[in-house]
Amino acid sequence: MAAIGIDYGTSNSEVVYFDGKQHHFVKLDPSLEAANKIRSSVFIYYKDELPTPPIPMIEAKIAQIKRAISDKIDKSKEGYYDASEPKEQRIHSDRIDELRAEFHDVPALQERAIELLLENMTVQDLPLKQLVETGEFAFGEEGFRRYLKTPEKGRLIYSPKNFLGANLVAGQHQAFVGLIAKQLEFFRLSAEQQLGQSVDTAVIGRPVRFHGTRGQDGNNQAIDIMTQAANMAGFTKVDFLEEPIAAAYKIERTLDKHTNVLVVDIGGGTTDICCIKLSPEKLANVDRQQDVMSVTGTRLGGMECDKNLIIKSIAPTMGQGLLMYNGLPVPPAYFSDMCAVDDIPKLNRFFSEEYWLDIANTKSLVKEPKLLERLLEVQEEKLSARLVNSSRLAKELLSSKDEIILPLHYIEENYDVKLNVEELKRSMQSWLTRVKGLVTECLENSSEPPEMLFITGGMSLSPIVKKELLDMLPGLPLMEGDAFNSVCEGLGIQAAKLSSTN
Repeated sequence: MAAIGIDYGTSNSEVVYFDGKQHHFVKLDPSLEAANKIRSSVFIYYKDELPTPPIPMIEAKIAQIKRAISDKIDKSKEGYYDASEPKEQRIHSDRIDELRAEFHDVPALQERAIELLLENMTVQDLPLKQLVETGEFAFGEEGFRRYLKTPEKGRLIYSPKNFLGANLVAGQHQAFVGLIAKQLEFFRLSAEQQLGQSVDTAVIGRPVRFHGTRGQDGNNQAIDIMTQAANMAGFTKVDFLEEPIAAAYKIERTLDKHTNVLVVDIGGGTTDICCIKLSPEKLANVDRQQDVMSVTGTRLGGMECDKNLIIKSIAPTMGQGLLMYNGLPVPPAYFSDMCAVDDIPKLNRFFSEEYWLDIANTKSLVKEPKLLERLLEVQEEKLSARLVNSSRLAKELLSSKDEIILPLHYIEENYDVKLNVEELKRSMQSWLTRVKGLVTECLENSSEPPEMLFITGGMSLSPIVKKELLDMLPGLPLMEGDAFNSVCEGLGIQAAKLSSTN
């Protein structure tokens, strides 16, 4: 039996097996050159017909049909009382009997309700729980390509991890258990196939604080969902390790003496920081909590930068800032809601017919309606996730270029947006201020100062981020390392330790 480390990330996920000497990355997405990394997003879809609508939806439609039948009965009664001839009264009386029979024919009402619902129902109308229970799953680039090709066939969950600590409505808790179980099972089966042995144990990385507004209750909920999902996926033992501590376990193997290290892990959805005592003499120790001098974190990751870049530099080309004839600006909420790929209720509201009508009405009240047509296209074609992904690619390109042209031709023909590194810096300023505030908090709570700095996570590759942190911590040596694999490798090390103690 083997034990694996799973870095279940906001943007990407990885799986690794550590044999005591070497890390073995599990290939998860053959369509990528770096096949050991896979998008965390999931596309749930239907190849053919949609499933039977959920019972509450059917019951609501039956009630609507019954109201229509009742109205017809009332009209027939009026006709009966107004009729002057017995023959005419019999016609109305027979019609009343037919309608009453129709009113009480439950199977026929159900069949009619389902038929009417399926005529107009879309995937967006289905509750997430039913979608998870009845839909097909596509992971990684395959899922994202399916979404780009046929968004109307399914629903893209851009970042499942971002919902785990959120305030979930009825049915969503179990929906996310089932969704993540599918992902974890895919990871487990991929590992078993490539390692040639059964996998029963996993150490899963976790942020210090999960994305959400529910504090410790949200953290507890997230761990509960992940634990249930891991058990459903076939793992008999699962443990969790805070991501910056996992990264520390990896870099500890490169040290030749005791060193206090400040680990700054900036991922897609969260920023997590710890100050920890590391030593080659403690490599075999399973429990290292006594060596953690300070740890902090919050839901503050690279995805927020992607959305900020849209709001600051792309949204103005889509109508943000335009004034209506009454002198008021176009509602800014249009654009923040457009970017809410990590908020299912808000995004569903943005994609609703009522929202379309609201934007369309606003379009008639501005001098440059053409710009708002781009916003309407995103709303009508459900292109929010694609736009956020484009912004992410722009952010990455601006890490090595001063200026780029971002093609958004899927929104409008020949629609290009010119972006430069100064705009990216401005869009990141408030975010960077909060990141540096977390670093300060971690340092103030640590019993001893750090002797080295280690930056990891996807955002550590940004020259803007690296410069800000180095300017903030002058004189603190920077330990170079792998921006993407450090956390997962540390999780693999911890998994191997747990396996050896069983």
